[in-house]
Amino acid sequence: MRLRKSTKRGATTASAVALLAAASLITASASAAEGDEKTLTADTLAAWQTDGIVWSIEYADGVVYVGGTFDKVRPPGAKPGEKEVARKNFAAFDAATGRLLPCTHSFSGGGNTVRALKASPDDKVLYIGGSFGEVDNAGAASAVALNTANCSLRKDFRPAVSSFVRAIEVTTRAVYLGGDFTRVNGQKRQHIAAFSPDGSLLPFKAAIDAPVRAIIAAPGFGKLIVGGDFLEVNDEFEFKLVALRPTTGKTVGSFPNWLTPRSNVKALTRDKTNFYVAAEGRGTGIFDGRIAGRLGSGEMVWKDTCLGATQALAVHNGVLYSGSHAHNCYETPGGFTEHNNRQHFLAQSVRNRHILHWFPDTDGGLGEGNGPRVLKMARGVLWAGGEFTTVNGRPQQSLTRFSAGPDRGAPEDPPTLAVTDTQAGRITLTWRAAWDRDDARLKYLIYRDGKLVASPTQESAEWNRPTMTYTDSVTPGSRHRYRIAVTDGRNTSPRSNALVVTAGAAERAKDER
Repeated sequence: MRLRKSTKRGATTASAVALLAAASLITASASAAEGDEKTLTADTLAAWQTDGIVWSIEYADGVVYVGGTFDKVRPPGAKPGEKEVARKNFAAFDAATGRLLPCTHSFSGGGNTVRALKASPDDKVLYIGGSFGEVDNAGAASAVALNTANCSLRKDFRPAVSSFVRAIEVTTRAVYLGGDFTRVNGQKRQHIAAFSPDGSLLPFKAAIDAPVRAIIAAPGFGKLIVGGDFLEVNDEFEFKLVALRPTTGKTVGSFPNWLTPRSNVKALTRDKTNFYVAAEGRGTGIFDGRIAGRLGSGEMVWKDTCLGATQALAVHNGVLYSGSHAHNCYETPGGFTEHNNRQHFLAQSVRNRHILHWFPDTDGGLGEGNGPRVLKMARGVLWAGGEFTTVNGRPQQSLTRFSAGPDRGAPEDPPTLAVTDTQAGRITLTWRAAWDRDDARLKYLIYRDGKLVASPTQESAEWNRPTMTYTDSVTPGSRHRYRIAVTDGRNTSPRSNALVVTAGAAERAKDER
């Protein structure tokens, strides 16, 4: 094994990254204010559910395919055991309506799970990987393909893979599998292998010492970016991330010091210019967040330091969406300090890593309790799968979806009015700011005797709800009823119960509406 030598260029790159990170901290507030990217809404669309964990989602030609470890699916709103339909680890849904489609195959045996789905560039073929020994009671070895036009299994793509397939990437020339395996079709392939679209094993080889969990292709840049649990690739140290030549498997790019030895790459995604890394760490001194890098140069663009392992990524219209269980993002612009709740979805500007105000949430759910495990954009809708059992505080198991709008959700926790001063004809009202999952700045509508008298605004989040006040000038000794509502500009909460106040004295009203 050879140790990669440090170079002057590497040191210069590291310094540039440090300067960029420092600059982004200084300018984050200004840049966020000047041009925050528009996020999806935090409101969910109706979605079917599974009785287990969703590990993978893919979109092709109007259909969303879902793979995982489950036996049945059920309609939106149905409780466990109600209206269930058999689907063994694989299901298909209409991307526009979300309805269940008849396309189905049963994946069983082995580890009894589908972990990876990837469509061909022309959407005609869906490649499926995981740990299974049978498909529809016929023998298989953890990887197959189907024709998307009629949901039929292909006969030409039937590789014999010795263990788990955890990642698939497809180009016009090759299908790449990554995972736990060390042999394919009886030949040595260490955690990564390449096939022609018709299923022939290609000479592509890379010696990787531990499982591969994510692969993205960048043919225009002559590289295949690979992430996982590994420390060595092709006899050199490559801590969990490496760029390989797509035809041979030789190393063409390294990412020194991007990840720690006790952190692993869980997901990768890309847009036209950047690629994005999701990491999970265990123990102290680890990295759990996200990294953006240039596809062409391989240089780091930014790196955040949120705690709480990142499991899933999707990028759309300048926003990087992630699934994690973030619980401390105080060093990331727009982030938050440790608080009593873990935030399972985040949205960040791809320009400057600024965390945008988009805070739908799930619980941890089944299995390891990490919540979301996969994200996929399909026709402007973000599909999320995982092990969660609630979304935004309501029952919804393992699958949900978010749209671009319109925003339908009123702010959470409408305020309750109190009085702090009623002297000399001045009535001072106080309340705790509400919060909204996808709007930072809210407007508060204050009514006196049914008439709107004030509409102050305030920025807030679940973990930052400041106390607000309003002082009203009235005739000394007069008696008034005050109510308050809160709006995000489109959706308005109900008005609060009336607070009856006499200028010079105060009392709470009975439950008047």
